[in-house]
Amino acid sequence: MAKIDFGGIIEEVVTRQEFTLDKAREVLKDEVIAVIGYGVQGPAQALNLRDNGFKVIIGQREGGKSWDKAIADGFVPGETLFPIAEAAAKGTMIKYLLSDAAQMMLWPVIKENLNEGDCLYFSHGFSIVYKEQTKIVPPENVDVILVAPKGSGTNVRRNFLDGSGINSSFAVFQDATGRAMDRCMAMGIAIGSGYLFPTTFQNEVYSDLTGERGVLMGCLAGVMEAQYNLLRKNGHSPSEAFNETVEELTQSLIRLVAENGMDWMFGNCSTTAQRGALDWAPRFRDAVVPVFDQLYESVTSGEETRISLESNSQPDYAEKLQVELDAIKNSEMWRAGAAVRSLRPENQGK
Repeated sequence: MAKIDFGGIIEEVVTRQEFTLDKAREVLKDEVIAVIGYGVQGPAQALNLRDNGFKVIIGQREGGKSWDKAIADGFVPGETLFPIAEAAAKGTMIKYLLSDAAQMMLWPVIKENLNEGDCLYFSHGFSIVYKEQTKIVPPENVDVILVAPKGSGTNVRRNFLDGSGINSSFAVFQDATGRAMDRCMAMGIAIGSGYLFPTTFQNEVYSDLTGERGVLMGCLAGVMEAQYNLLRKNGHSPSEAFNETVEELTQSLIRLVAENGMDWMFGNCSTTAQRGALDWAPRFRDAVVPVFDQLYESVTSGEETRISLESNSQPDYAEKLQVELDAIKNSEMWRAGAAVRSLRPENQGK
């Protein structure tokens, strides 16, 4: 592994230069990779693997939208597309990429079709770490590994196609064959990861659940809404409030952060913006510390898991979710956002 200085702390990472795609192909040359689930991560990882020359089959419930999507993506029923149990039985590496709630419900089917020496692959530590709630306990004669891309399936695919790749964490939970680590790193490279950094199943799920509920999604959405509502309350128009809250962030500033870091973004803004941001950043940081403390405790205690599984296991979950998503879509803020996006030069005439 390559040794990299991360802010003064030396960590080991796996790069595509030291663990090449050719090496991954050699490690996985005899594997049949069964991707179970074709929803969020499944399509991206399956298509990236197929494009890189690996033998991939899909396991999905017949007749649904995801089954049809797999067909549209070129997977053929009876050849590379099968019902879940059949795909699991055919695979030597089972990529378990269903939702967390669905993983819990279908585990008896997967477990029944695991053979000695198979490899059970996750992209999230949820099912293993919270086994008291999920009841997912793999048999001792299979490898259990994790490769968790640090991005949505959409961007896993987009970044692969543009040649960059999404960084991924990786971990081995159980090494039954003596090959689990090689299988794990090979799979990380095979799906197109930018680089791989080691973790544990527990650390992955704790950081992932915190991040999704925090800065990446929950906190971001909440803070945006608060600022937008403040500006509207004080007489600013919807277009002005949205541009100052969301559009400038997503179309300009966050791109500067991505390129060279927060200090570089600050350095490329006006002196007035710099002074205000430097003064107010610690106030926002200190204000949210108690909320993040509560969030992390809820994650590590399993409370977030209980809430998620209880909600996502309801038969009318999809309908209830759509109601919540529609409420966001139909709010003034995000209707204003749709209008702003339509006015971007690249969207004119569409």
